[in-house]
Amino acid sequence: MTFLNVIMKDILGTPAILIGLFAFIGLAVQKKENSEIISGTLKTIMGFVILGAGAGVIVGSLGVFGQMFDHAFGIKGIIPNNESVVALAQKTLGKETALIMVLGMVFNILIAKFTKFKFIFLTGHHTLFMACLISAILSVTGISGMGLIVGGGILLGTLMVLSPAMLQKYTKEITGTDDLALGHFGSVGYFVSALIGKAFGNKSSSTESINVPKNLSFLRDTSVSISLTMSILFFVVSIFAGKEFVETTISNGSNFIVFSFLKAIEFAAGVYIVLAGVRMLIAEIVPAFQGIAEKVVPNAKPALDCPSVFPFAPNATIIGFLCSFAAGIISLFLLPIFHLSVIVPGLIPHFFCGATAGVYGNITGGKRGAILGSFVHGLLISFLPALVLPLLGKLGFEGTTFGDADFATVGLLLGNVGKQNPMLIYVVIAILFSIPFIFTMIKKDVKKVEAE
Repeated sequence: MTFLNVIMKDILGTPAILIGLFAFIGLAVQKKENSEIISGTLKTIMGFVILGAGAGVIVGSLGVFGQMFDHAFGIKGIIPNNESVVALAQKTLGKETALIMVLGMVFNILIAKFTKFKFIFLTGHHTLFMACLISAILSVTGISGMGLIVGGGILLGTLMVLSPAMLQKYTKEITGTDDLALGHFGSVGYFVSALIGKAFGNKSSSTESINVPKNLSFLRDTSVSISLTMSILFFVVSIFAGKEFVETTISNGSNFIVFSFLKAIEFAAGVYIVLAGVRMLIAEIVPAFQGIAEKVVPNAKPALDCPSVFPFAPNATIIGFLCSFAAGIISLFLLPIFHLSVIVPGLIPHFFCGATAGVYGNITGGKRGAILGSFVHGLLISFLPALVLPLLGKLGFEGTTFGDADFATVGLLLGNVGKQNPMLIYVVIAILFSIPFIFTMIKKDVKKVEAE
């Protein structure tokens, strides 16, 4: 393995190392004591590793749930999975994806440096996923070589600031601070959820103010409420799947009810671990990031992964997941009506993205906003992947597709423009790239008029 491969794959391609590197640079440029630099860097990496460990526990639990669900209801279709698409793409577009990712991070910093869009996108795995999507779609339209890499890098860097920017108004309300942003390529879905909440909800009736009777006060504990909710879901699905299937195929002989209960608790434990990792990550990355903000990009905001908003609205988190998943199940019956491939509701996107949509729906529309916003989000991440699937299928990705809203939105935009004329894609990239600069000039003109 060459030194370049180590840099590209093992450092820039490892989210925990990447975010730890940002923390190290931030603390170093502030000239902190060596002990503080070491402690802050390691705790930042540790927080991300803890977050990832929790996500792994959740994925394992949901994987079992998915097996039982598929067997219980006999549904065959396409299962959205970002990691699967990336793994397939690496065989044919590995170099292009890696170079687009690196260039994207460079352009992200440059745009943040010279515009009012002061966001540094720190969710490394989503940067990789979007780089993969861009390389795949541009390749399908006939673009290759340096045109694909440079154009893709500019587009990725632009999306890395536009995505947090479109949500910042709501993120600021959720977190109570303007020091953080959301860096997750599901922003179209979250934005729509916030708009739905604003249009049809009641902001004063928050999910977090739900009155729980005294004898049910234990439900205020997020871990307990999630455990009970998931236990009910696991019990129902395991009964439909059948005792024999669960005990002989999945549980290795364990009683199917006991097994289901433990998997539900495992899911809740994964959420608990994720929240602990998020708290540690935020506690370390924000002070460290001040160094980068001061020296490289003044007033920059770190854009973090979607679980970073979960602790601010735990009730909306679980409501969002359940409503998004319900919409996914309903979509199973709606998609064939529109002659689209059946998208099996993936528990991973419906949990992480649906929960986030619930938080954004709640901040604008309270309980009703969380329910309606996340439900519409669930429809989006069912229909959009089905629409983009034919484009990816040309590269041999027929069996899977991206699960989050932004990937399908970008794929559909570029793919349909490229069908008309591949060169028009560069026009789209130029327009998107100009947006931060245009808004910056407008703000400067407004301030100049106000000063006069």
